[in-house]
Amino acid sequence: MNAQSQRLAKALPRWIEEVPLYRQIKADIGASDAMSQFHLLPQITKQEIRQNFPRNFLPSGVELENLLDESLVELEHTSGTSEARTPLILALGWWAQQEERALRLNRVASEALDACPNPRRVTLTSPVCNGDVCYTGVPTKSDRVVGNTLHTSLSRHPFLWGETDLARMAEETAEWQPCFLDVDPVYGVAFARYCERKGICFPTLRFVLCSYEFVSLTHRTIIERAFGVPVYDLYGSTETGHLLMEDETRQMRPSLDTAILEIVEPDNNGVGQLIVTTLTNDYMPLIRYRIGDLAERNDQGSRTTYQVHGRAADAFVTPAGRRVTILQLDQCFAGLVGFAHYQLLQPSKTHWLLRYVPDSVPPTDTSCEELQRRLMSKLDVATGLSIEETDMLMPESSGKFRLGYPI
Repeated sequence: MNAQSQRLAKALPRWIEEVPLYRQIKADIGASDAMSQFHLLPQITKQEIRQNFPRNFLPSGVELENLLDESLVELEHTSGTSEARTPLILALGWWAQQEERALRLNRVASEALDACPNPRRVTLTSPVCNGDVCYTGVPTKSDRVVGNTLHTSLSRHPFLWGETDLARMAEETAEWQPCFLDVDPVYGVAFARYCERKGICFPTLRFVLCSYEFVSLTHRTIIERAFGVPVYDLYGSTETGHLLMEDETRQMRPSLDTAILEIVEPDNNGVGQLIVTTLTNDYMPLIRYRIGDLAERNDQGSRTTYQVHGRAADAFVTPAGRRVTILQLDQCFAGLVGFAHYQLLQPSKTHWLLRYVPDSVPPTDTSCEELQRRLMSKLDVATGLSIEETDMLMPESSGKFRLGYPI
């Protein structure tokens, strides 16, 4: 039994005994048999988390208000991109701990943490109300500083950022002297293109973390070009913590101390639903949680890596019934320049529309034709896919951007 299994074997009977959400498991198979039948246990979703919250997680006699008053936990919410916002109970300090575990999987990030245990960062993502910042009105810079993190974005519409907004963000970033940027890819690209256009660089910058949503090849190319530092993908969710970190060799490595990962319902390519069992948040343990994303597991001897394929809800289905994931579609952009952002929409069963925002130098007609050919080949169609240039794309209400809108 490996270290992960040992930790699960110790915690699982206690969770089933104490957490109201899992009492049915105890009634069905008993707490002592849960480990032997772990992979047969029912999966949970955000719906189970929301239903009867927080009584579905807190044992009898434990009140959320008391936990908050005693500064033992914090109350957070998911972004609400794919469905209704979901409340979460996180142990105080848990977020920073699990994030550092993930960052340590990357040699460049780990060396930065060794050099400065609490390095400065600048965060660019959708402004949302959470336990740290609440963007109501126009907060001052000091209002947007949390520890060693400076939040610079004031709007969830990066395509509408004006020169004044971008100049302020660049000036604040230069003054802050961050070790790294922590960005939503779409927001990061908008900032990167401005800095590139103005010839702005940040000498203290070591790397850029892309998180919050799927990182496209187009996003990665522009950010690395503009800042001259490597871009690394940090994958997870608010409810589970950071599960995977891209290392310096471009491999997505799992954070084994944070969670157990399963791939279920795999297709012929080994791509399936990602199921997560968290290991480090006793206030709200998630057993076999269906996170809503598709992933692929790669076993290489004693080393296991993963590829994240994007949201299951964003994947397309070919006329023959084969699933095409966001990652598989994104690979069609490999080697093609001129595309900054895109969204693929499917208005009907026989029609697909790719809308893209051009880079500083837009794609040539030849590049657009090649992209169209690749996409149609990936979707197994001979006609019905058109490409349209636009100057902006709209986010979801959460401020995040979907890359795929299947029928």
